[in-house]
Amino acid sequence: MPPEKGHDTKNVIVSDKVSMSNQMWVEKYRPKSLDEIAAHADIVATIRQLTHDKKLPHLLLYGPPGTGKTSIILALARELYSTSFTQMALELNASDERGIDVVREEIQAFASTLRASSFGFKLVILDESDSMTKDAQFALRRIIERYTKYTRFCLICNFPSKIIPALQSRCTKFRLEALQFEDIRNKIQLVSSAENLKITEEGILAVCRVGCGDMRKSLNILQSAHLASKDVIDEDLVYAVTGKPLPVNMGNLCDSLLTLPFKEAVIVLVERKIIEGLTLSDIVEAMMAYVSQLHISSFFRTEFLRQLSEIDRCMTCCMGERIQLLTIVSIFSKLKSQINQ
Repeated sequence: MPPEKGHDTKNVIVSDKVSMSNQMWVEKYRPKSLDEIAAHADIVATIRQLTHDKKLPHLLLYGPPGTGKTSIILALARELYSTSFTQMALELNASDERGIDVVREEIQAFASTLRASSFGFKLVILDESDSMTKDAQFALRRIIERYTKYTRFCLICNFPSKIIPALQSRCTKFRLEALQFEDIRNKIQLVSSAENLKITEEGILAVCRVGCGDMRKSLNILQSAHLASKDVIDEDLVYAVTGKPLPVNMGNLCDSLLTLPFKEAVIVLVERKIIEGLTLSDIVEAMMAYVSQLHISSFFRTEFLRQLSEIDRCMTCCMGERIQLLTIVSIFSKLKSQINQ
C-alpha cells in the first residue's frame, strides 16, 4: 500500500534502522548460508552433499547449547527455498508447543499439503524436541512414516536420550560438539568490528572463556558488556556483567586457602563471597580451573577435582551451603598437608 499523502517514507526507514539497532546480536549475526557456519565443517559438508544428491534424510541434530544446530538447518532451508522459505519450511519450538494437539493439527496439516517446489519436499524443523511429551513423539513417528514422500523432518535437541528410540531410528544423527576457542574468538572479533566496539584483547579472551564453547552465550555476553560499557570493553567489565569471579581474584583466594589456618581460611572465603556477590557454584567452577593449573601430581589433582565435583552435586541437591563452604576449606587443608608431605 502506498504511503498516505503528506506522510514521509523517511519515518519507515528510520523505524527499520532503529529496530535493527535494537536487534539481539545472536539473531542479527546468525549465519544466512552454510558457508557462514563457523565450525563443524565435516557435518556441514555431509549435509550439503546429501542435499546436492537429493538424498536428504530425516535429521537429528544434538549437542550442547549454542553449537550451531539451529543455525545449520535454517541456513540449509534458506539455501533450498530462498524466497519460498516461509511456504516450504515450518519451524516450531517444541518446548513451547510440545503437546500431541500441535503434532496432530499444525504439523500434520503442514506435512500433508502438497506444495510446488523445485526441490521436491518441505521441511519441518522441531527445535528443542527433547521437551516434547512421549505421546506427541509417538504421534510424530506416525506422521513421519505417512508423509515422508513429501516432507523431511529435522529434530534438534540437547539430550537425545529423551527422544524415543522409534524416532531416533528414523533419523540420521549428527552430534555437534562445543565450539573451539578459536571459532568463538573469530566470531567475537567479526561482530566487534561490525559494531565498531572498543574491546581489548583481554576482553575478547574473557568473553571466550566465560562463553565455554557456546556461541549464543558468548554473543549475549558481548552485547551485555557493550550496553554496560562507557568506553572500552575489558576483562573486568566482562566478568562484572556475567557475575563471574575474576581469575586473578580466585587465584589469590585459592592461594590464601592453601596457606592460612582453617579458621582464618573460612573467614577469608566468606568475606570474598559476600564482597564480590558470588554464588558457591561460581566459586567451585573457578576453583576447578585453578586446580587444573596447579603443579601437583595427577593423583592429587584428580582427587581434588573429584571432591569439588561432589560439592557441586550436593549443591544441586539443595544441601546446606554453609556445610559445602566448610567442605571446600577442608579439602584445601587436606591438599596442603598432602603437598607438604
